[in-house]
Amino acid sequence: MNIVLTGANGYIGRRLLSELVEQGHTVHCFIRDKRRFNRGNLAENAVILHEVDLLKPIEANKLPLQIDAAYYLVHSLSTAVKDFESLEQQTARNFISYISQTTAAQIIYLGGIANAPQLSRHLASRNRVEGILKEGTKPVTVLRAGIIVGSGSASFEIIRDLVEKLPIMITPKWLNTKCQPIAVNDVITYLSAVLLHEKAYNKVFDIGGPDILSYKEMLLQYAEVRKLKRLIFTLPVLTPRLSSYWLYFITSTTFKLAQNLVESMKNEVIVVNKGIEEIKQFKMLTYREAVIYALHMISRNIILSSWKDSFITTNPNIKMMNTIATPSHGCYKDIRKIEIKGKAETVINNIWTIGGDKGWYYANFLWELRGFMDKLFGGVGLRRGRRSPSDLRPGDALDFWRVIVADKKKNRLLLSAEMKLPGEAWLEFSITTEDNKQFLNQVATFRPKGLLGRLYWYFLIPFHALVFSGMIKKITGNKE
Repeated sequence: MNIVLTGANGYIGRRLLSELVEQGHTVHCFIRDKRRFNRGNLAENAVILHEVDLLKPIEANKLPLQIDAAYYLVHSLSTAVKDFESLEQQTARNFISYISQTTAAQIIYLGGIANAPQLSRHLASRNRVEGILKEGTKPVTVLRAGIIVGSGSASFEIIRDLVEKLPIMITPKWLNTKCQPIAVNDVITYLSAVLLHEKAYNKVFDIGGPDILSYKEMLLQYAEVRKLKRLIFTLPVLTPRLSSYWLYFITSTTFKLAQNLVESMKNEVIVVNKGIEEIKQFKMLTYREAVIYALHMISRNIILSSWKDSFITTNPNIKMMNTIATPSHGCYKDIRKIEIKGKAETVINNIWTIGGDKGWYYANFLWELRGFMDKLFGGVGLRRGRRSPSDLRPGDALDFWRVIVADKKKNRLLLSAEMKLPGEAWLEFSITTEDNKQFLNQVATFRPKGLLGRLYWYFLIPFHALVFSGMIKKITGNKE
């Protein structure tokens, strides 16, 4: 069958794609930038890429019209855009305009469990998107999920950060709120099970795992799995804003995502709209089993997708991926070059494992200080880490950088800064050959914004001289 998949680069979309291909479907992926898509071992004839910006009217005649079904997995939970509701509605309307011209027999939408009388902004927005999809001419199947547990999911990573870092927690009262978590693999099973299943047409199903737990119980069960002793005390005085800061400074989440999660967690998220069992029955993972499985996948370095894959930006039009070559006009640069006395392959491996738990090779305390300062000013900080300890691909988050180019064949890595800056910054590594000798080139580029940007660069020159000179020597393994 021919399936359209929106949000193919997202946390759920990337995992669903593998399942659909394994079932023998041809999947048409709608993505903003083909360079961000990692095909992996998926066959080219099974996965067809289409660059589509759903914020703009879609030219249907340039896209597949003979399709069987479509998945709509577009959300903006972590976005910092203030008017995200109107943007989500706009993308849904553009999608419906396109899909109405196709032969699709079904639209499948993944939303959030929303049974409370008063909903958070994001849950309310998802409900409005659901309503827009239903305004079209195609049957719509809606699956609503709560907390999704899996390696790389935002909820799981927050739980993991809190339990691993804090032996004693003074927490907000919403930790006593009940929810019904579901394993990410079970979400994928349901999404694939309702595909072209006539009993699912024009139906809304809540999906949740077998356990109903409070967020506090979820933290304590994670601690038990990890054999950690943790004490948790809840206080009623922690306001939603203070709770958001608590998550922001302790975990790897962004402040906007923390804010949205806290707002959503004030309501119970428990399955009410039942009936999915009539379409698909299987043994679902308990919360504890989902945690064990997620930790197992992390230990094996198998993280197919992560919430960090989404861009942290205030601009919905992603432009940084267009910067394949760093700019030079109006820029300051710190340029360093050193001969590689060992094996170039070792140097490349060192570059490809930079950041995350391994750190930045030299003066890590200064990198951590910069990450802390970034957090204070509302940035992403260093805790975001990296998707994989040894693999990099375009679009990956790497601490407070974003991977723009990761080309091992051409020995080149280009990073774009996502920390709070009075300007724009890039960090580039490349290996060149001159007179039968190989050299590592390391270039830090900064394009200042106004006088503050220039003062910022000159203030950091002594620190750059220390950090960048030490880093390039450590990467090459040179002692001198």
